[in-house]
Amino acid sequence: MKLSQLILALSVSISGAAFAADNHGHDLKPMHGGAVAEAKEVEYELVASADKLQLYMRDHGKPVAVTGMTAKVTLLAGSEKQEVQLQAGDGKLEASGSFKVPAGTKAVIVVSKAGKSVASVRFTLK
Repeated sequence: MKLSQLILALSVSISGAAFAADNHGHDLKPMHGGAVAEAKEVEYELVASADKLQLYMRDHGKPVAVTGMTAKVTLLAGSEKQEVQLQAGDGKLEASGSFKVPAGTKAVIVVSKAGKSVASVRFTLK
């Protein structure tokens, strides 16, 4: 009987630790009206419209300096694929143009600094 209680206690504590590790104790909330994801303890927010893509980054709530950074965005809308290069702007990485971003569009973003990959982030646009 004591062995079963020990196993139950271990199961509960492990599942609680896994849950806490999943969201790092905070909710990901958009600050610019976009889709939010986290990679390597940095929050990424993608704001997508028909004429502009913007990627904001926060580390523990503070904006990440984007100087020297770029990002390659792959948009997947149905059977259509579009690749876009984002450049450093005013506190964000961005690109202007014509983009197909209906609800359900998947976006895969590879962020680089000085030519080296920093993170890969995936979004589903709403």
